[in-house]
Amino acid sequence: MKCDTVQPIGKTCGNENCKCEFGRYYCEVCKFIDDDHNKDIYHCDKCKICRIGKGLDIDYFHCDRCNACMSITLKKHKCVERSLESDCPICHAYMFTSTTPVMFLPCGHCMHVSCYEEYTLTNYICPLCSKSLGDMELYFASIDELLERERMPAEYQDYKSLIYCSDCERKSTTKFHFVYHKVRSLIMPAKFSKSHMPSCQCQYEDCMSYNTKLLRQFKDSEGQVACGPVSQTRTL
Repeated sequence: MKCDTVQPIGKTCGNENCKCEFGRYYCEVCKFIDDDHNKDIYHCDKCKICRIGKGLDIDYFHCDRCNACMSITLKKHKCVERSLESDCPICHAYMFTSTTPVMFLPCGHCMHVSCYEEYTLTNYICPLCSKSLGDMELYFASIDELLERERMPAEYQDYKSLIYCSDCERKSTTKFHFVYHKVRSLIMPAKFSKSHMPSCQCQYEDCMSYNTKLLRQFKDSEGQVACGPVSQTRTL
């Protein structure tokens, strides 16, 4: 708009008498111009778009399996194929081309940073896979203390619960409780090898998660199901 010369898009004016620079950053592939001096931008050939950052192998890298550019600090992450090529599970906006910052969760799924901050005010599990969003050790320890104070009535001492843990993805049997159902590794008989573990047993001794769903309850002494599979399971 300086010399009124009509021309193809480029970083500088094609008029030899003008040579005005249209922007600090110009991408020949995307035909994108930006003049914000406080913003670093680079082009990713694999994403086929320009992204905010200093550049690949500087502060970002491209994960071929996730098909997304990630912070260099996420070199070791759980890959979910094309996880960014989806809608945010909270606001349902497409994330691959989003200008709003996106974060990757420990489970490999992702959502907008702003959506995560609001969502975690009332939730601690991934809305897609139900895995815990962070280190829940202190929270689970507080539940341990609560259960120690709240003993079950004597008539329920013989009842057990079959539960599914969303964190370790295993079923296991534990003592019945009205509120929480904790994953506990059972003492495995010596005759069982790791490849022959019962399917209902939690294989991970360090799991101890309360992020569980109740599948059914049964009376241990009778070996019978006290109630069938629950239609509405409870997730903490």
